[in-house]
Amino acid sequence: MAHIAAFSLLVRDYDEAIAFYVGKLGFELSEDADRGGGKRWVRVTPRGGQTSLLLARAVTDAQRAAIGNQSGGRVWLFLETEDFDRDHAAFVAAGVHFRETPRREDYGVVAVFEDLYGNAWDLIQHSDKDH
Repeated sequence: MAHIAAFSLLVRDYDEAIAFYVGKLGFELSEDADRGGGKRWVRVTPRGGQTSLLLARAVTDAQRAAIGNQSGGRVWLFLETEDFDRDHAAFVAAGVHFRETPRREDYGVVAVFEDLYGNAWDLIQHSDKDH
């Protein structure tokens, strides 16, 4: 197997999620296809990345309850960068909420941020020794 192509992320609304991931995080809108009945196939991908988020609009009460808490509150999404300072500054300027100030660890520099629904992400640049 080569790689994971996409995984679904529950969202409240397609367009607000696109605005966040594309407008604030700089992801590319890889696909936005109408599937009828209000359903769309929407993929956003970090620039230069292989794995996409499939934005899945929640339609049941159980799905809506899981928006922003698909991992039980843990960091579960990891956005790796080659220039932490650049991306951190751009995210802060775009209004992205960071839960902490950047910290240097033995593996690199990292800070936890939240997406528009409160899902926890690591923005991380690994140190050269890890690569």
